[in-house]
Amino acid sequence: MCTVVVRWSEGQPVRVLALRDELTTRPFDDPGRWWPEHPDVVGGRDRVAGGTWCASRVGTGATALVLNRPQKRDADPGASSRGVLPLLGVVHGTDWRAHVELAGMASFLLVLATPGELLTWDFDGEWLSETRHPEGTVMVTSGGPEDRKTERYLPAFAAADGAEGWRRLVQDAPPADDPGALVVRHEEDGRVFATVFGELVEAEPGRLRLTHSREPWTGRPWGTLAVG
Repeated sequence: MCTVVVRWSEGQPVRVLALRDELTTRPFDDPGRWWPEHPDVVGGRDRVAGGTWCASRVGTGATALVLNRPQKRDADPGASSRGVLPLLGVVHGTDWRAHVELAGMASFLLVLATPGELLTWDFDGEWLSETRHPEGTVMVTSGGPEDRKTERYLPAFAAADGAEGWRRLVQDAPPADDPGALVVRHEEDGRVFATVFGELVEAEPGRLRLTHSREPWTGRPWGTLAVG
């Protein structure tokens, strides 16, 4: 996951835009109920590691997302995959840290958005810091040059009305070879790293509406998954 926008106001449905940038050859499944041990959790599934970049829990209205960060790019042998973190976040809430060993993990930013709070945890490979965000619209990225996205796009997302307004912002321009672009495409040594998935989540306890696309910059209709 590389770009996340959250609009949060206490007691109101949470809206999340998640744009996943990844190698185009890495296989994944569209959002569904992929984890039998967590039957009310919905998310896309990474077929390589089995985890997810974004998960929502229908019963609580919580959504958790993980973004890679640049400080420690590779996990140590045997360390947990970052893909477990969104699942732990929506199942255990702020107590997720008691259910995973951080030592050796690659660096990450974990986002937890619920009707009652919005928190992020930044792990640099050694230290974990927590931030509690006020009500409003928040945008986070994978860091480094990508942080230019916040300066470029956050005011527009804050001003836009509704999920459809956010989707139009994603469709404003095609993928660009620019880490500060909202949707990206970069080719190097025969490998392509690009925006491979976009999803819009609107959640409250007992109700989830999730629209998604593998080409979110186009005008083609997005798939819809609605529960409750």
